[in-house]
Amino acid sequence: MLIWGILLRGKLIRRKPLADELDPIDARILDILQQDAGLSVAEVADRVGLSASPCWRRIKRLEDSGLIRKRVTLLDAGLLGLDFEVYAIVKLSLPTRDNLQIFEQAVEGWPEVVQCATITGREDYVLRIITTDMHAFDQFLRDKLLTLGIVSNCESHIVTRGVKNVTTLPLGIITPHVS
Repeated sequence: MLIWGILLRGKLIRRKPLADELDPIDARILDILQQDAGLSVAEVADRVGLSASPCWRRIKRLEDSGLIRKRVTLLDAGLLGLDFEVYAIVKLSLPTRDNLQIFEQAVEGWPEVVQCATITGREDYVLRIITTDMHAFDQFLRDKLLTLGIVSNCESHIVTRGVKNVTTLPLGIITPHVS
């Protein structure tokens, strides 16, 4: 659970999660927008029982608070020919602060890497990589990942079939106002 806080004289003063401050209408607005960010303010307002102006103000407040980070359009990877998906588990040869920074900066510049996370355990990172085919993935490994000189191991797991891939957060876990 994300806890907001401030550092005051060396001590972290914790604040309640922003979810605790959501009223039922804000929760429903967030749920509606994460399902379809292309809806007009009037359509969202109609679904939550508000007029357009108050609904717009609430959306603006949710954006300003950081709860809404951005609105995007989801593309069909298969139709675009970007349907070769790999999860790569990466171990650095020496996970020093400098190497971690070098690796993370490199990842930021690689469009094939659509997700990267540090992980616990023997390995250091898990990458989600999207390319056109096995040859493009091999080229990514040879020309980008392995040329860094700080990767000691990369274990690749090719996705054979996606089972679940959603972009919505499970708001029902933190508020009873959405399902």
